Amino acid sequence: MSLYTSDDTVLCRVFPTSLKGATLNWFTKLPPNSIDSFATLVVKFETQFATSRPHHLTSIALIGILQEKEESLKTFVDRFSKVDMSIQNLSPDMAMHHMLTALRPGPFADNLCMQLATNLDELRKRVVKFMQL
Repeated sequence: MSLYTSDDTVLCRVFPTSLKGATLNWFTKLPPNSIDSFATLVVKFETQFATSRPHHLTSIALIGILQEKEESLKTFVDRFSKVDMSIQNLSPDMAMHHMLTALRPGPFADNLCMQLATNLDELRKRVVKFMQL
């Protein structure tokens, strides 16, 4: 909500017009006279809806992604890639490291041990070739 005023009364009166659904329901249930300034309203609003903020994934999210015992390489790579793509500023080296450590022991991991991929693009190409076999 952008207004060219700093008048608390105006801000407090206009704020509810930007609400709908659960936020409007919350606002209408505030006790009468419980808001003495726009700053108080902001604090109460942020406290109430703090968990609704979108959180951004970091490379730590990749640690929990492991190839399951019976999971195909394709299914694993698809699942890994969905998370990988949603992480902002993830370095290709970090993504490659996490993917390599998440692979379960098997023919593809053995193949990588014999000739390690030099970068993420090469690793992905090798995944595709292996899946085609």
